[in-house]
Amino acid sequence: MSAPATMPDSGGRGDTAAGAPAQTHTSGAFDLGAAWVLNPKVALRPEPFGALLYHFGTRKLSFLKNLTVVAIVQSLAEQPSAEAALAEHRITHAERPLYLQALGALADSGMITRR
Repeated sequence: MSAPATMPDSGGRGDTAAGAPAQTHTSGAFDLGAAWVLNPKVALRPEPFGALLYHFGTRKLSFLKNLTVVAIVQSLAEQPSAEAALAEHRITHAERPLYLQALGALADSGMITRR
């Protein structure tokens, strides 16, 4: 398994559109113990390089450039916590900071939300 090559790319757009706030997590660190899910307002389109995420509420487009991150995001709805999703994909202790950073960025941008 490879570590995420890059963070989700927002394409330069802000987190809000038409005055609507993006759904975010409010803590400074990503909560691994919480149950997360792909935001229902977000479409995920798999691509050979990873995936495109489009948020219909904020009109924000993000690129996931790592297939393991895509698989983790897709499995969040089936797992009791983000911790369980990382374990399912055999993310090692050394790899965790990169994946936590990616998940935190997705949560901050409203692409994933708490269940």
